[in-house]
Amino acid sequence: MQKVKTVRSHRYFSISAGVAGIPIVLVGIGGLIPLVYLLTKAFSAEATALVQIVFRWRNARLFLNTLLLTAGVLTLDLLIATPAAWLTSRVNLKGKRYFTVLCALPLAIPGYVMAYALLALGGNTGIVAQLFGTSIPRLGGYWGALLALSAYTSPYLFLNLRTALLGLDPSLEESARSLGYRYSETFFRVILPQLRPAFYASGLLISLHVLGDFGVVSLMRYETFSYALYTEYTLSFEHIYAAWLALMLLAFTGCLLYLEAKLLNKVVLHRAGRGTSRQSSQVQLGAWRNPAYIYLSLLAFVTVVVPVGAILLWMFRGFNTSALESLLAALVGSLSIAIPAGILCALLAVPFAYIDVRYPSQASKALARVAYIVYAIPPLAFALSLIFFVLNTVSFIYKTLPVLIYACTLHFLAEAIGPVRSSLYQASPNLEEAARSLGYPRIQAFFKTLFPILMRGMLTATALVFLATMKELPLTFLLSPAGYETLALNVWSYTTEAMFAEAAPYALAILIFSGVFVGVLIRQEEQT
Repeated sequence: MQKVKTVRSHRYFSISAGVAGIPIVLVGIGGLIPLVYLLTKAFSAEATALVQIVFRWRNARLFLNTLLLTAGVLTLDLLIATPAAWLTSRVNLKGKRYFTVLCALPLAIPGYVMAYALLALGGNTGIVAQLFGTSIPRLGGYWGALLALSAYTSPYLFLNLRTALLGLDPSLEESARSLGYRYSETFFRVILPQLRPAFYASGLLISLHVLGDFGVVSLMRYETFSYALYTEYTLSFEHIYAAWLALMLLAFTGCLLYLEAKLLNKVVLHRAGRGTSRQSSQVQLGAWRNPAYIYLSLLAFVTVVVPVGAILLWMFRGFNTSALESLLAALVGSLSIAIPAGILCALLAVPFAYIDVRYPSQASKALARVAYIVYAIPPLAFALSLIFFVLNTVSFIYKTLPVLIYACTLHFLAEAIGPVRSSLYQASPNLEEAARSLGYPRIQAFFKTLFPILMRGMLTATALVFLATMKELPLTFLLSPAGYETLALNVWSYTTEAMFAEAAPYALAILIFSGVFVGVLIRQEEQT
């Protein structure tokens, strides 16, 4: 009797896996088929023309510029986030929770809004000139892009390092101290090596943001692969060179993914025993307490107060009530993309999480990583491949809202899988079996047992994708219908013309939405 029950259960789960695998396959096809058209377009030129396209000095310069910007952002983020993470997690400072919030708040400021704020400071009509009567040079080029991207991406490293520091086993430090090591030696020989997974994961995420960035480099006029891809697509007719630039950008991304995987494979940090759940003792800074407060305050001033203050100053100095109508249209345009994309991602994340959690195997892991592969494709390259695909197959939907929602759904699906998967880990597999044993059909059993448990994760996933889509620029720029307005598009278009007062209301609207979202995240973290 037990054998029959096991076979039935196995058959039920096999059928469920097959049903859950259908949307995964469709997402994989939807995300990867456009890349086939990108390859087809890239190799459509004659052999002699291909040699001239691929082996040209400009490509080497673009690669060097992109590499220098990525390395610079990683280095500056390392210098910014590492001390901040250590001070807010391992040091006995007052107000650490408030400094943690301030260090995480730049997540609420999209990169192109950060670039807007930096650009608005300088020049003869900039904020510094208006307030102090002395103009400063307007930032631009490599240094402008470096500062804007570093301020925007540093919270990714800060949050990962802080979490890792809070989770370290205190017995490792105690053992090192008992052997006579000073705290500085313990930090560099024991603590820092334990943080390698956090450094690698954050470094990959920051690098993907830099490679995929279009708003900052275009506003700062710094030519990287993304910026060159945009200009080549808008100015050329055949787009063959644009296709090759997209492939080069994809190759760059693939190298980073491979490097991160190889580095993580060599990391072995788990304990031999069960360990303890004790917290590490807090470090007493003594005479270094005041410099620590100054550092954290200065970091918050540069990454939060300066950009927010710049937006507010331009908002009040050049605000025109006639802009409210256009602001409302842009807000509706952003919501028209973000709401359906958030709901679709939350629904599609369920089968991905289901396969990953319920059927742990090499095949299921590979299927579940399809969304992450699509997410790793830089947005401009993905948008360009989708354009080629649409123009060659269903050209009548080119530059329509459904295509834009489709692209945002595929691109941000990976961000929705994590919360749904976390909820699914809390649900016992026996729940479905119990419902089936009571006579419920498979679909009804799922909605009776698992769906209520998954709802919280799905709501979190919807919120994540919603805010990511509200701030998204490259996909919206290339795929939105003609004349379509969003908050991100208006910030970018006005800022490129140095119309900072006109851009301020849209930047402030993005800031408010993003700030509320970051506040909800921090609040939820405190409750868990």
